[in-house]
Amino acid sequence: MKRVIVESPYGSTDPEIIERNIAYARACLRDCILRGEAPLVSHLLHMQDGVLRNEIPCGTEAGFVLGQCADACAEKTVVYIDLGISGDMINAMERAIKAKRLIEYRSLGSPWVTDASCEIVQH
Repeated sequence: MKRVIVESPYGSTDPEIIERNIAYARACLRDCILRGEAPLVSHLLHMQDGVLRNEIPCGTEAGFVLGQCADACAEKTVVYIDLGISGDMINAMERAIKAKRLIEYRSLGSPWVTDASCEIVQH
């Protein structure tokens, strides 16, 4: 299995958007597994109820530190774009570039295509 780091939107001030983003991240995780990949989706791990929240800086930082460990073994960063690209996702892409890791953009398509709450940024 190829090791990949998955990036998808998470944070919002709207609890419904966060729930949608969690469902989307789970769909992205499943997509990777069906492709024969071993995905790391740190925002699903650290942002679970009772663990951390996105507005706590150490929660995002913990994901970045875990990502640094993955940098040594992950073959690429996979960015799922159906819901847009958030600021945290841009930071993750910049880290991937510094680590000389490939970045692949993916879309799950319908029903996930939406008028995104995050702006899609070309990188």
